[in-house]
Formats: sequence, C-alpha cells, structure tokens
Amino acid sequence: MRRKFIAGNWKMFNGPKATSEFINKFSAEIKASPEVIKAVADGSEEIALFVPAISLTAAADGVKELPVIIGAQNCHWEKNGAFTGEISVPMITEVGATHVLIGHSERRHIFREINEELNKKVQAAVEGGLVAVLCVGELLEEREAGRAFDVIREQFIEGLKGIDAKTAAEKIIIAYEPVWAIGTGKTAGNDDAEEICGYIRKLTAERFDGETADKIIILYGGSVKPENTKGIISQPDIDGVLVGGASLKPESFIQIVKNAL
Repeated sequence: MRRKFIAGNWKMFNGPKATSEFINKFSAEIKASPEVIKAVADGSEEIALFVPAISLTAAADGVKELPVIIGAQNCHWEKNGAFTGEISVPMITEVGATHVLIGHSERRHIFREINEELNKKVQAAVEGGLVAVLCVGELLEEREAGRAFDVIREQFIEGLKGIDAKTAAEKIIIAYEPVWAIGTGKTAGNDDAEEICGYIRKLTAERFDGETADKIIILYGGSVKPENTKGIISQPDIDGVLVGGASLKPESFIQIVKNAL
C-alpha cells in the first residue's frame, strides 16, 4: 500500500524567523495529535514542507525532533558555477533537506523553465540523493481546448528522460497541479483530479512498468484546504496533496494532515 504524502509549498513566504515560529507552533500541533504520530511512525503518512532557500537551515534545524521532511522549492542542475541566484543539489543536501520541487507551474510559466531544463534538474536531484517532486499541469485554455492529456504526457515524458524504473519508484513523486486551480480558490473536481492522476499512473506503467506504477506517489495540488482534503485523498490514484496557502498556518496544515489519514 502506498504511503500518503502531505506537502506544504510555502512559495515566497516565511523567512528564517517566521519559519522557526511556524515550526514551534506546528510541533505543538503534532504532539497533540497521536493519530498523526502513529501514522508517521508506521510509515503510512509523510509530512513535508517546501520552504524558501533562505529558510532551509532554520527549517531543517527546527524539525530535527519532528517527523517532518524539509524540501527546497527549486534547484540548479550544476553542482556549482557562475549561476547567480541559484542553489545546487549539494547545497540543499548540506543543510539537511531531502526533497526538492521541480517544474512547479510558477517556475514553468513565470520564469519560463522548459522541459529540457527541468529534466536536467530531475536527474541532478536524484543523482545527488534528493527525492524529486516533478510538478505537471495544464493551463485553463489547454484544458478547454481538450489538450490536458497531451500537455501532461509531454511534461511527464520529457521531465523523466533518463530515469530508470527503480529510481522512479524510489526517488520520484509526481504532483498534478492544474494551473487554473493554483491560488484561485478553484479546485478540480474529485473526479477530474482522479482522471488525470489515474492517467499519470497509466503513463508510468507505459514508460516504466506496472510495478513502478503501483509504487509511485502521485499528489494533487491546487487550492487544497482542510474542507476538501478528504474528498481528494479518497480517490484511488491520489496519494497525497501539495498545499499552498493553507500550509502557511500550522492550524490549517495540521488539519489537512489529519483529514488525509
């Protein structure tokens, strides 16, 4: 049985001070939630926070006594070099983070990152020991034009070039985030989200094999909140959620974690 993966993406919020304050409050929420502690201990659920680069050290230091994974929101594919403003995989692992988001729609559409670059990042991440969370998702106009599946397929296939089945099963997580549902308050219907996540699992079987498809973790993201978590997570091909704004408050994020059990 696949584990549930509940992740918060803080985007460009919470510097080191705010991060430490969040961790302190979230720690109290976890300690007051024995069902969460049990789920994490038995391996049925994982909790992750993807924080700004400047806050990675504060986050990693803050969760040393907590069952919380810390991840970066981006990485470069080179280990070092003249790439002003970038952070490398070795830098991320050095501070104690274990995961990294790659290809979030804001990176694709605001910063114009393309599949070829994202594939380099995926390969660098897994080769450097990180778990890569590859984000895929269609624009509203692409969905309305009937191209959602084509877009997802291209992003998936191009993003995972050079990745073998074992690596995909152990070091890759796929997050489906319809671009039109991110930060808009709109959420894909449970059936719509399941349709795409089920398609991603079929793509995994085609690209790798059935065993890998059964193992790979697939998330849904896009205006996730406590009220809609149970419906989303109840879908057979959705293993977790990637949460934006609702992950910025310890009280709402712990409720999402609980509702996913």
